[in-house]
Amino acid sequence: MKKMDLTVDLGRGLVLPNPVMTASGTFGYGEEASDYFNISRLGAVVVKGISREPREGNPPPRVVETPSGMLNSIGLQNVGVEAFLARKLPFLLEAGARVVVNVLGSTVEEYVQVCRRLSGCEGILALEINISCPNVKEGGVQFGMRQDLAAGLVGVLREATDLHLMVKLSPNCGDIAGMALAVESAGADSVSLINTITGMEIDVRTRRPVLGGVVGGLSGPAVRPVALRMVHEVYRAVRIPVVGIGGIVEGLHAAQFMIAGASAVQVGTATFGDPMAPLKVLDGLCEFLDKEGVSAGEITGSLRTGTP
Repeated sequence: MKKMDLTVDLGRGLVLPNPVMTASGTFGYGEEASDYFNISRLGAVVVKGISREPREGNPPPRVVETPSGMLNSIGLQNVGVEAFLARKLPFLLEAGARVVVNVLGSTVEEYVQVCRRLSGCEGILALEINISCPNVKEGGVQFGMRQDLAAGLVGVLREATDLHLMVKLSPNCGDIAGMALAVESAGADSVSLINTITGMEIDVRTRRPVLGGVVGGLSGPAVRPVALRMVHEVYRAVRIPVVGIGGIVEGLHAAQFMIAGASAVQVGTATFGDPMAPLKVLDGLCEFLDKEGVSAGEITGSLRTGTP
């Protein structure tokens, strides 16, 4: 039997030993999960979004469980780039993790400053750009809701860093394939999708929203069919690698995304219910690939459509 090849090359130096990563915001900075398993076994750890200055986030309640998923309104709380480099990154490197840093900002200038600060730092392999942030200079519209804003941001960041740029796409933008094409043309090395779907919950007794931030992002198994469809659409539209996200709980879910066109996947909400979820997804994917006798690369984009 041939040795199974799990290696994934996403371009511009982002070569991973396997296609399973964590999803930003659900894994913190890797410290808690390291009590449960060796995080170096994962393809990469995508850390919680990092901004120039620390952010406190939204008022509580911040999380509410929904059927087959959850809503969160954390509000991009994070320690800021300097504290991340001083206190969080050393732990990740000591643990042997391959690090992808999710980057966020309220202005193009803030994104640039964070990306430049992270560039050249030992152990950081890539930057995942969160374009679901509100652009304060454009009246609060999210960068990821307009192709011109998204492409403009990515173009500036492409000039600011030599690191791999993975752009995280919002399912709320309307034309996600068009958005993927826009950021590809501006210099993105890969795209990851989907970010959460905007939703809300209401307490009928008080007639008030359950979340302190009123609306939040829906994630978990409930969004998986939507995410699969969008990965399929984006894969057919672009030439850069696609990273699939959305409701992945087991290895066969990861296989679904890869068949739809993803070169790699991220595991997010499942981690809240089971800290071992990313590793279980990896093990389950390996079992599937071994049974099929194929490599990770061979199943990407292998979806069969039309009459059997």
